[in-house]
Amino acid sequence: MTQGARDGNPLLTYPLATPGEGSFVPVAPGVWWVRLALAGPLAHINVWALEEGEGWTLVDTGVGSEATIAAWEALLAQEPFARRLRRVIVTHMHPDHIGMAGWFTRRFGVQLWMSRLEYLTCRVTASDTGREPPPDAMAFYRAAGWDDAALAAYRQRFGRFGRYIQPMPDSYRRLRDGERIRIGDDEWEVVTGNGHSPEHACLYCAGRRLLISGDQVLPRISSNVSVQPMEPGANPMADWLASLEKLRSRVPDDVLVLPAHNECFRGLHARLRQLETGQHEALDKLRERLREPRRVVDCFVALFRRTIEPGDASLLGMATGETVACLNWLIARAEAVRWIERDVAWYRMAN
Repeated sequence: MTQGARDGNPLLTYPLATPGEGSFVPVAPGVWWVRLALAGPLAHINVWALEEGEGWTLVDTGVGSEATIAAWEALLAQEPFARRLRRVIVTHMHPDHIGMAGWFTRRFGVQLWMSRLEYLTCRVTASDTGREPPPDAMAFYRAAGWDDAALAAYRQRFGRFGRYIQPMPDSYRRLRDGERIRIGDDEWEVVTGNGHSPEHACLYCAGRRLLISGDQVLPRISSNVSVQPMEPGANPMADWLASLEKLRSRVPDDVLVLPAHNECFRGLHARLRQLETGQHEALDKLRERLREPRRVVDCFVALFRRTIEPGDASLLGMATGETVACLNWLIARAEAVRWIERDVAWYRMAN
């Protein structure tokens, strides 16, 4: 067992060897950890196979790409994946999780299980594929302080979500918070959370002391919590912080956490406290920054440990969304105020 050595965090332990890309290892009898490659900084996603009688259930699927299809074709020729697939469960709508769901449901004639808001939001977002960005979206990023080059880059890449997912099935089976699902000999409880995505579903097995956490709890990185142009006044940071407390109250500390990124770990409650404390520390730095009027892009230095280059389109978008989430949280608490000058939003502390 490696005790925090992988990240210098003494409160977490990592009891399992990590599979290579395109391979898998057992987590417990009838539970397998599959690691698939991803482009970009994350480099991988973890997905999970659960034994179900003479078949198996898949939890999350990988991004919808030719490389992922090739990886799955190789896996499906091996045990236990050569057995009958019985269903596909998806924690949330992001392409690395839902990307291959339609491929599996069509190939094996099985149903997609996910929460309602995740399914519907995925369908709506995919419908933007090939569209021009709407004026409201351009106005959102202009208000954040983006320059003309950044706005032009956004216009070029808008509507690409659908390129990273296989066509979605036209029906699904809804997952509800608190629902208990029988998979093989085990019962898994659905625990939903918000903030990172609209209605993220974690799966907790009390009998096995396992938590499939998706992106809600990761051991070495924090999940992006962003405001999107579709709902510019949203307060996902409040939802996110409430979801951390919800997990702490619903899931005991002694579980083995099976996250979507990084490694399986123990120390759930310590990690939840770290995420909460880290977020409040970032908000304190933002408060200091807002002693003078600032635009969204002026606040990056307070919230992120790295430089956000205007030319890094993906990172700029995530940083903008998360910064607006923090600002909206302060505004909702009457701690900060916002006003518009020449199409640009400015913020400062209320007093």
